[in-house]
Amino acid sequence: MSIKSDTWIRRKALEQGMIEPFEPGQVRNSPQGKVISYGTSSYGYDVRCSDEFKIFTNINSAIVDPKNFSDGSFVDVKSDVCIIPPNSFALARTIEFFRIPRDVLTICLGKSTYARCGIIVNVTPLEPEWEGHVTLEFSNTTPLPAKIYANEGVAQMLFFGGDEVCETSYKDRGGKYQGQQGVTLPRA
Repeated sequence: MSIKSDTWIRRKALEQGMIEPFEPGQVRNSPQGKVISYGTSSYGYDVRCSDEFKIFTNINSAIVDPKNFSDGSFVDVKSDVCIIPPNSFALARTIEFFRIPRDVLTICLGKSTYARCGIIVNVTPLEPEWEGHVTLEFSNTTPLPAKIYANEGVAQMLFFGGDEVCETSYKDRGGKYQGQQGVTLPRA
């Protein structure tokens, strides 16, 4: 298994629609000024966060149960920024839509800009032939409110090519998050 380079990422994105919309280089500035970088890097792709957020709240004193999850535990926010309460979390999604090749496993890591502020980004692996917008979880580990910027870089995707093609892909087994479009809550 080997990590895939910027050349491979550009080829797969441009010829096979692996990432849409796609930025072939690193973007650090916009007409509005400096941004947290996004786009293709040496061995990865820095994704952007959309402006759709679900911020965790405990106003209903709910129990977090992955088998019976209540959407009442979240407040929906559409904004250029998301303020995450202290010691809490929010869900968002990538702007980019992914189509993972059958012989690739994709891992997501948070960007150092956020990590150094106590904001942890968590995403489970994108399995072979998974497709959709990636749901992102932002955990604010600090005792202070934390800010996430929409339309800017938040995490880096790393693409690993398998030594051989898998026997059963995520698509083959009918994975429950296949083709997800918006911020997707847990499904039992």
